Amino acid sequence: MIVESPTKATKIASFLGDGYVVQSSRGHVRDLPTGAADVPAKYKGEKWARTGVDVEHDFEPLYVVQPDKKGTIRDLKTALKDVDELLLATDGDREGEAIAWHLLQELKPKVPAMRMVFHEITPSAIAEAVANPRELDTDLVDAQETRRILDRLYGYEVSPVLWKKVMPRLSAGRVQSVATRLVVDRERERIAFRSASYWDLDAVLAASAEDAGDEQPAFGARLTHVGERRIAQGRDFDSRGQIVASKGSGSAGDVLHLDETTARELTSRLETASWSVSSVEARPYTRKPYAPFRTTTMQQEAGRKLGFTAQRAMSVAQELYEGGFITYMRTDSVTLSSTAVEAARAQVRQLFGSEYLPEKARVYTSKVKNAQEAHEAIRPAGDSFRTPAQTGLRGDAFRLYELIWMRTVASQMADARGQSVRVEIAAAPQQGEACTFVASGRTITFHGFLKAYVEAVDEADGAQSDDAQARLPQLAEGQSLEGREVTASGHETKAPARYTEPSLVAKLEELEIGRPSTYASIIRTITSRDYVFKKGSALVPTWLAFAVTRLLEQHFSKLVDYQFTADMEDTLDEIAGGRADRLAVLSDFYFGVAADAPNPDEHRVGAAGGRQGLAALVSELGDIDARKLSTFEVGDVDSGIVVRVGRYGTYVEDTEERRANVADDLPPDELTAELARELLSKPMGEEREVGTDPGTGRTVVARNGRFGPYVTEVLEEDAPKSAKPRTGSLFQSMSVEEVTLEQALQLLSLPRVVGTDAEGVEITAQNGRYGPYLKKGTDSRSLSSEDQIFDITLDEALAIYAQPKQRGRAAAKPPLKELGPDPVSGAPMVVKDGRFGAYVTDGEYNATLRQGDDIETLTPERAAELLADKRAKGPAKKPAKRTAKKAAPTKSAAKKTTARKTTAAKTTAAKKTTGRAPAKKAAASPSDNG
Repeated sequence: MIVESPTKATKIASFLGDGYVVQSSRGHVRDLPTGAADVPAKYKGEKWARTGVDVEHDFEPLYVVQPDKKGTIRDLKTALKDVDELLLATDGDREGEAIAWHLLQELKPKVPAMRMVFHEITPSAIAEAVANPRELDTDLVDAQETRRILDRLYGYEVSPVLWKKVMPRLSAGRVQSVATRLVVDRERERIAFRSASYWDLDAVLAASAEDAGDEQPAFGARLTHVGERRIAQGRDFDSRGQIVASKGSGSAGDVLHLDETTARELTSRLETASWSVSSVEARPYTRKPYAPFRTTTMQQEAGRKLGFTAQRAMSVAQELYEGGFITYMRTDSVTLSSTAVEAARAQVRQLFGSEYLPEKARVYTSKVKNAQEAHEAIRPAGDSFRTPAQTGLRGDAFRLYELIWMRTVASQMADARGQSVRVEIAAAPQQGEACTFVASGRTITFHGFLKAYVEAVDEADGAQSDDAQARLPQLAEGQSLEGREVTASGHETKAPARYTEPSLVAKLEELEIGRPSTYASIIRTITSRDYVFKKGSALVPTWLAFAVTRLLEQHFSKLVDYQFTADMEDTLDEIAGGRADRLAVLSDFYFGVAADAPNPDEHRVGAAGGRQGLAALVSELGDIDARKLSTFEVGDVDSGIVVRVGRYGTYVEDTEERRANVADDLPPDELTAELARELLSKPMGEEREVGTDPGTGRTVVARNGRFGPYVTEVLEEDAPKSAKPRTGSLFQSMSVEEVTLEQALQLLSLPRVVGTDAEGVEITAQNGRYGPYLKKGTDSRSLSSEDQIFDITLDEALAIYAQPKQRGRAAAKPPLKELGPDPVSGAPMVVKDGRFGAYVTDGEYNATLRQGDDIETLTPERAAELLADKRAKGPAKKPAKRTAKKAAPTKSAAKKTTARKTTAAKTTAAKKTTGRAPAKKAAASPSDNG
């Protein structure tokens, strides 16, 4: 039996006994080549080898075994020699099906091979799966392979355009570029947003003493109408700050916009008003339980309740699944098996009592379009559920299991019941129009499922949680009231909230873009590529993301169109269901569809009306003004200030060509014309002439650069292109405005030769991006202060080198911050200063702090999350050793032995030549992560 994970292999082997050998493939065993070094020698001359997809011959993929998996394949082949059956027990989704197919292609078993699928790792589930194997589902393989090829073609054809026109080493992806566009679009809305001010009135009221006792509970009410006109609220203003007619409210003229003067005058008039109850409307309140978790709802709730990133949620869920604690965590389904329903109902009865158990079991059906996996919802594993306390779990694993357990149990509980009340109150001032106030209340008389679980709400939405209550006293129509206080308060409309990871996941799902199992990797990709950074929990796009999105919108508009990307997911679902032909889909995407195509298949993306394919889009770009593409106006057009994305960072520039760098962590909507002028008023981006170097006659200038202030010399106009000016970073005690020529020349003279050791190896002192240090050959040691660069003697340097080196440093530095034990390893977490900046470590794993992380405010939870992400990625891949031995020629790794639904026979022996544009050469491998 082959599974993907060593943890799963160990767990399953303990269930099966001696009659089975359970081994792990450790994930994918082969993939498309990621670089020229991965391409086999026989394909080196092929123009399509760069992408690994032969677009001229039925999009035949070139799969290669990853260097670190060759040993795994060898071990699996050895194990196959002594068995009589092979069970491919990879995950039960498309990706798992594809891994099983790849294993078949590489292992070429001579014994019967069957597919085995299970959705939880328990003895009963494994026994049932062993007893009921099936054939490999080639439609699922086709769908996954089509997705992989689409993502590769998109990434490897579009990314080079970004390298040439925006910046090197950028990436584009079929889903990641659309996700980036969503974040950019939201920031554009925030930039264009104009705030509007409005006022409203709140009254504190109580039943009058003549109607009831003296001590009456006070309650609040808000003004809704003056006469027949409704009071304007935030929802009545558009993004330009103008009042618009909201849905069902009539025309904008029916809305009264209160300013401060009017609101205070009205408050004064209401001081002597008479108050009475106009109407009381009471309705029963019922709230049904939430459905059990599927992948996206789990990611969203883990983000809101536990502060997990999508990646962290999936990583912890993977651990729980492989440990046999929960069912499979990549699922679109919200259904529960009959045994799971009974287990949940049993725990409701045991823990909460029979009054919390509905008469009939609740049945949930998925509302997700084309839900691809036939799994259950995410729930505790087994025929009976372990409570969190019974699992023995710790840290994040315990917290996520508890969340899943509570949600599952609550899904089988009774409705919450109560009463909601809406009271309209008439206020009749002595002068002017009558006013209407409204008070609302809600009481919950039976909490039902809310006793176990309450879904979190996004703070930005201003929504109330389902268990929130607001009590009102008993009031009757016509009852007189006492007005105790009326206050006026001003408000400002707010720009649309930025996406958080949970809300971005929800938006992607709403648009039906991507798949739940891919969202975590998509968000990780756009943050690691510097398209997005985090400010608190908000996802903020960089100006680089603006430039990339603008290029894609202008020249690849269809590829970043939300509906087109969603339609592609539908198409992949059609392939998975055997209702669409993979070759037709790939051909339409890459070569395009003619406008007069006869009887186009409805499942072929873009088939109706004609469409250019990717090949034409990347080869017919026309003239792209790269400078204009990366230039954005700041404030009004009249400001004369622009922000530009340069190869070495983002900066602002005015009509006088003054420049100033823009901080990487400054959100685009905060870069106003006023702030830009403030930046330009400083010497940032300008230079100050310090003097002339008497030795060379060159001018020495001081500047502020992206990585801090520095001095440099100005080369002659006729200097050769290969000539590079000397530069030196200013010490912390220096500034651009005050650095002297003497100091500048000292900095330009670095590195300083301190002397040589007994073996004649030169020791130098120099200043680096991460501080002052000594260097002897390849051995570097940190210095404690910048002054030591010029003061340290040879004896002092030799004394430092005489000390034992620890982690590449002269001595272990004390930690910058201690954060307590890691919830996974139990080891103490500390923040240290490393060669590439601050990082958090538990002694085994090191995780560099990311953009937006501050040492002073870093919490233990955030440190644990960084370590968990690092741990989830596994150890760094080691480069494969090169060998002079030439491999014997073999058949193409891409050949399938399983029957395929193709329209033409595949061959790699004869290659036809066509007039299609050759694939572009690239300087570096782009990302093809969707």
